[in-house]
Amino acid sequence: MFDVEFPDIAIHLVAVLALLVVWQFYRMQVLAGRIMAIDILDRSGIRMYIYAVPDDDDVCEVCSAANRRAFLPSYIVKKGFALLPERCRRQVPCPVVLIGLYGAWPEAREIVQRLRANPSKGWVQLSPEELRMLVDGPWEQSISADTDRVGVRMLEAVCYEKINPAVSIAAYRYVTEEAKDIRHLCLVVPAYLRLAQLLTRSKESNHVLEVIERFELRFPESRQGLYFPTREQRHLMKMRKALLLKNQRVDAAA
Repeated sequence: MFDVEFPDIAIHLVAVLALLVVWQFYRMQVLAGRIMAIDILDRSGIRMYIYAVPDDDDVCEVCSAANRRAFLPSYIVKKGFALLPERCRRQVPCPVVLIGLYGAWPEAREIVQRLRANPSKGWVQLSPEELRMLVDGPWEQSISADTDRVGVRMLEAVCYEKINPAVSIAAYRYVTEEAKDIRHLCLVVPAYLRLAQLLTRSKESNHVLEVIERFELRFPESRQGLYFPTREQRHLMKMRKALLLKNQRVDAAA
């Protein structure tokens, strides 16, 4: 019986070949959106931020001009960064949101690639169609679905307000109920405000009152905190509630 000995170099070459095969398989899975690429410089799980505001006549010119901008995280953390060139012009600030996404589905990866192609600029402005393509893409089949779900639903709500209010109402409801991670808490108050606004336009007064009461329960006036509503936002909801109750009394007396 013969003993077969392999030289050490052959063993090393086989090991390198095996690593190359594993790396190629990993790369194919990343490109297909089935797993997340690990970036050692990114511990947040966010590869881009999207600034969005509803397409509404009440939105000021300053906030509207920056609508649908996508930013690199590295650009946002720069010293002196400002989302807007000047302050919002409304007494009650426009319901703007800044949403962080990992974005493992094709439409999101394309935006990330565009951002990384011009890192010195740090942002790109998406068209309304591009934003809808992003939220309509197969994000639920991507590996980042759980991470991005609340953010995508908020973007969906914002960009479908005029096209399909029912879609926006359902998406805003989802955000108010499911946004529990600290990165999503900043979306809750804007979601409540827009949900109440859309339901009012749809003349669903009972549902509006239900939303306002949930808002008051979640954000009692006796408490303050990060991501709590401002005094102006609380006043807006109070005025809306008072008007609804007044209308109900008038209808009951008629």
